[in-house]
Amino acid sequence: MIDYNITGAFLVGLMGAGHCIGMCGGLVGAFSSQLATTPGQNLFASKLKFLLTYNLGRILSYSLAGALVGGSASALGMLFDIDLYLITLRVIAGVMMIITGLYIAQIWSGVVQIERLGKFIWRFLSPLANRVVPIRTLRQAFVGGVLWGWLPCGLVYSTLTWAVASHSAQQGALIMLAFGLGTLPALLSAGAAANMLGQWVQKRAVRVVSGLILVLFGLQTLYIAIAQLN
Repeated sequence: MIDYNITGAFLVGLMGAGHCIGMCGGLVGAFSSQLATTPGQNLFASKLKFLLTYNLGRILSYSLAGALVGGSASALGMLFDIDLYLITLRVIAGVMMIITGLYIAQIWSGVVQIERLGKFIWRFLSPLANRVVPIRTLRQAFVGGVLWGWLPCGLVYSTLTWAVASHSAQQGALIMLAFGLGTLPALLSAGAAANMLGQWVQKRAVRVVSGLILVLFGLQTLYIAIAQLN
């Protein structure tokens, strides 16, 4: 059986390449251009190692956030009528999936406004993130990835609502892991200056089809939630 939340999360990460590069690509490109290599060392291999380590930390933060919100939703479910509670969460997730699909299809960019919610948290984390720049070691790359994983991002917050609706720490972590893996090709290509993927996902037809698929996932989620009311 297809898990639409996990599939949708991966699709959002993959098709949100332009947004991801705008949010994190500059950071990745900045530190990858500053990496020192020893004589005889392959420059591409060296950069790739640092980029993978950085993205490992970033995806770990996403997964942790998914586990936290999914687990918290499960705990809160004990305080409310569980059926109505789960239906409410599914409705929120379905609506957010539709909004995200409209953003991917470049029809409506309302999801970007959600990024304002994370500016308060980033205000405390940004000084820590700045301390690891310039990144010279794998440890710095990993720590930097963990910290930058909390950058305010509308796509991350939207996907987190699906993790909440999963009502499970494990499922929430898997949803955000899928999202993180979806963003990986774009951010690796940003650092390695290989832009073929970025060009492909920015094609109008590809974005519209992918966005409409997400909208259908959202409508299906809403249908399930409404059917449970009957």
